[in-house]
Amino acid sequence: MSTYAIGDLQGCYDEFRQLLDRIAYTPTRDRILLAGDLVNRGPQSLACLRFARDQAGAVRCVLGNHDLHLLACAADRRRLKPGDTLAEILDAPDAAELLAWLAAQPLALHEAEHDLLMIHAGLPPQWDLAQTLALAAEASAVLAGSDRTEFFSHMYGDQPSIWDDSLVGWDRTRFVINCFTRLRYCSADGRLAMKPKGAPGSQAEGLLPWFAVPGRRTAGTRIVFGHWSTLGRVEWPEHRVWGLDTGCVWGAKLTALNLDSGELTSLPCADHRQPGGSAD
Repeated sequence: MSTYAIGDLQGCYDEFRQLLDRIAYTPTRDRILLAGDLVNRGPQSLACLRFARDQAGAVRCVLGNHDLHLLACAADRRRLKPGDTLAEILDAPDAAELLAWLAAQPLALHEAEHDLLMIHAGLPPQWDLAQTLALAAEASAVLAGSDRTEFFSHMYGDQPSIWDDSLVGWDRTRFVINCFTRLRYCSADGRLAMKPKGAPGSQAEGLLPWFAVPGRRTAGTRIVFGHWSTLGRVEWPEHRVWGLDTGCVWGAKLTALNLDSGELTSLPCADHRQPGGSAD
């Protein structure tokens, strides 16, 4: 039995299935952990979502920003953007079941047997592992609960920009979800910078990749994440982080990490979207 972590699918279903064939994935034997953004921009978002839902015994995932955007668009279609490829899901006969399944997925997965924390985007330096898991569960309860629709009217925004244990209400939930699903850079004191999307070296002075902030309280935790296509695949053992968003939807690669052996497998992808667009 092997457990594989796979980066952002973003609707690239054909490439996903080809990668599963390449690693000889067998659902009765192996497990797949998906790093979020199952949907949007690629041509087969519905197929990706159905596959993950139908193989829920072998496939687990965390929520990414595009997954949350889908849920928000289901609550109000006026939130759909010109480049979104989500309408086929919203119009599907099993849309209600798929969306209910998606809303119940976590923001963080902790696998003690693999010494692994999977998230979609990043973490502020103030949180340790215990607080990370507690806040993920707290925000997930909002997303899966009756307040979900109301939250979506407050979800889009970059404030507050720094963690405070006294945060309450929508500000607290928005900060937590921004970290788990959107974060790339922050300052040394943990102030979030949500605008920069380029690779390290392109950011403004004073900003650091979230995983490189000195004193980060999850520094001893092995973390696998996606979201950052301009970063690409990274292996930084000194930070104990592995980035797996290798830009499949932009015509780069889709990557799987065997968590048992450490072996990486990548598959070249078709160019479904032109590089240089929004990387969120």
